[in-house]
Amino acid sequence: MARTSGPALLAGIRPLDRAALPRDLLAGITLAALAIPTALGYATIAGMPIITGLYTLVVPTAVFAILCSSRHLVVGADSATAALLAAGIAGMASAGTDDYVALAGMVAIITGILLLLARVARLGFIADFLSRTVLVGFLTGVGIQVAVGQVPDMFGLPKEGSGPVAQLVNVVADLSQASLATVGVALGVAVVIRGGRLLSRSFPWTLVAVVGAIVASAAWDFTDHGIATLGPLPSGLPSLTFPSVDTSDIAVLVGVAVSLFVVILAQSAATSRAYAAKYDESFDEDTDLVGLGLSNVAAGLTGAFAVNGSPTKTQMADSVGGRTQVTSLTMVAIVVVVLLFLTEPLQYLPTAVLATVVFLIGLDLVDVAGMRKIFRLRREEFWVALLTAVVVVFVGVLQGILLAIFLSIVIHLRRSYKPRNTLVARNPDGVIESFPLDTARTLRPGLVVYHFAHSLYYANANQFAEEVLELVEQVDPPIDWFCLEASSVADVDYSAAETLRQVVGQLAGHDAKLVLSGLSDDVRDELETFGTLELVGDDAVFATVHDVIEAHRQQTGGPRVATGT
Repeated sequence: MARTSGPALLAGIRPLDRAALPRDLLAGITLAALAIPTALGYATIAGMPIITGLYTLVVPTAVFAILCSSRHLVVGADSATAALLAAGIAGMASAGTDDYVALAGMVAIITGILLLLARVARLGFIADFLSRTVLVGFLTGVGIQVAVGQVPDMFGLPKEGSGPVAQLVNVVADLSQASLATVGVALGVAVVIRGGRLLSRSFPWTLVAVVGAIVASAAWDFTDHGIATLGPLPSGLPSLTFPSVDTSDIAVLVGVAVSLFVVILAQSAATSRAYAAKYDESFDEDTDLVGLGLSNVAAGLTGAFAVNGSPTKTQMADSVGGRTQVTSLTMVAIVVVVLLFLTEPLQYLPTAVLATVVFLIGLDLVDVAGMRKIFRLRREEFWVALLTAVVVVFVGVLQGILLAIFLSIVIHLRRSYKPRNTLVARNPDGVIESFPLDTARTLRPGLVVYHFAHSLYYANANQFAEEVLELVEQVDPPIDWFCLEASSVADVDYSAAETLRQVVGQLAGHDAKLVLSGLSDDVRDELETFGTLELVGDDAVFATVHDVIEAHRQQTGGPRVATGT
């Protein structure tokens, strides 16, 4: 859930649970072992020097961990933004060159500025349009896309084809050329990680697999057996520099930054919201926008490339017990140590190990249980989740995110467009409760109480008018009071107010009077502004249904009736 006010500094850590601190520290160490090789892989996807992948896990990650409100979201290099970056600046400079790095850095800075402007405009509300249904589908699609994209490296085959599905098809076609030694390494890593979890889910099996693979590769020279490794990497921390690019390139770079902005804004919010929902925690989207914006500016100034709230890394941290941003800061410290002292042994890490780790993380993102639950409980929402997942896999993450937002809005509009309105009446025991409209019940002779279950606006105003007239014509004997029970009406727009005026006249044609109950102060002010209250009359506005019952009894006569609830 989203917070209503911005949190303080280090909200992703505070309150600090000292008892849980060792768990978060250990999770940070394991996360570093997982994130380091994947960040190197994402640098390759982005066309950047491989070491810059580690740069994304230093200053940018630390900036976000300090400034954010989410306790779970891990920021760093990400496959979706890396791919968008490479596609956007391809042809402007040769991949991996100084000019290319400068272009990527400027894109990151512009993206950061756009995110900060989004904070000023309070666009964090976009996360509110991501329902849990589409979140399940979105993360499932990302998981499939990430997992499938690792298969070529797990078989020692080149990645051929645009997109993970095409790459998988090419792997199947070239399966006879696969490296058995590479497949053996990938299978061994998978067995250690998955098999180890059967023994203990809290033990860092992935860390064991990564370290073990590095040791084995160095001892038996895996490259001589046809197993690809990362190769030599430079050491040292990133330096602070402002990227220099031609002003004529800025317009193109802004366009690339806009696409990254959309992905980062929506994917980060989607991931934060998914894990906040998982642990019943709150977060503030606008505060996280500041963290994301400054993280990207920091990336551009430290020779890195655009960073994102990564569902993959967040799942990594969650799967090994990380529950606060202490995990991210611990990872930052480990990456700093690696950059200063341990880049030499890292060169022996087989790329198949990297691919297998990412493959398994992708599988963890595939929420089969969640999809089954949605299918069982809300069939129509299952198809929405499935469509979101399919678009992410077959079309792209950006399109999947946009579709997720669109479908979430459609789901909301569909429910508000056709609200399930009811009648308030007495059951055989004399207790007041809700009944379907087709029962045409009165609360007392001559009085119908109609509960409208949503805000009144232009899209459902016609439904309101039609249901009122149908009830007036169906109820027998005829009514003299028609009560709109409006406790669920949070807003009335101009079109709905005009419809109310129309209904007043139509009811008068049936010798019936419109009365209102349960109006909030805001709705009452709106109706007063529109002149609707003046038309209805102050004597036709009541606080509760019981007040309506008593006023109707006094006007029409009859015995006082007990007001059971």
